[in-house]
Amino acid sequence: MGDIHIDLDDNPNGGRVATVCYDNEAKLNVVAKDDADALAAAIERVAAGPDVRAVVLRGKGERALIGGADIGYMVDMTPEAARPFITSIHLVCEAIRRAPVPVVARMSGFCLGAGLEIAASCDLRVADATCKVGMPEVQVGLPSVIEAALLPRLVGWGRAARLVYTGEIIDAAKAYDWGLVETLVPAGGIDDEVGQTVDMICAAGPVAIRLQKELLRDWEELPLRDAVERGIDCLPRGFASGEPRERMRAFLDRKR
Repeated sequence: MGDIHIDLDDNPNGGRVATVCYDNEAKLNVVAKDDADALAAAIERVAAGPDVRAVVLRGKGERALIGGADIGYMVDMTPEAARPFITSIHLVCEAIRRAPVPVVARMSGFCLGAGLEIAASCDLRVADATCKVGMPEVQVGLPSVIEAALLPRLVGWGRAARLVYTGEIIDAAKAYDWGLVETLVPAGGIDDEVGQTVDMICAAGPVAIRLQKELLRDWEELPLRDAVERGIDCLPRGFASGEPRERMRAFLDRKR
């Protein structure tokens, strides 16, 4: 079973950044059910902190974010055990998507199967040149399920179909070209890039960021007209916090 390490660091721009590190390094950070249960609980717990502005999800070491589901755990799995197992991984994705603050995936090394579904559930994905992603489930006799459903939204139907039908593992450059990751840096540069990303998030209004995450989830699910109306409803909530007045006043004072 893997371990989970949590670091809470003060950010110079305000608030704190929680880093959740999944540690099953000897096995490329693969996950079994108990691992997924613990990871979902950890993400939910740290993201709920009132002073947390962002969460970084990473794997221990540089060989994998999450190398996938643990095949050794699954090889003799019964149909009855399959549902609670895959549900546990879905709940990791749900914890990420329901977190009130942005979750940034730090993608170094392999990110396969369940690992890619978890990364796809994150708000932003930062990869380095060592990153390799894929959905190899069909190669071991299983379909790609749960949050693999997010892939067409990220890369389009054709590329998503290629990933899930072939089990092809693609390199970081192709993942970036396809839009599967938002930022790609050379090997060794990922921590600086992740740091810059969370610094920008922490520099923004904390209420605005939480409202923005809420709206992004709404935009995924609502028809356009309803999504626009949800945004109209959301703006007064921002003003009610007092944050816009304070920040706009500071901006105007700097212009003088």
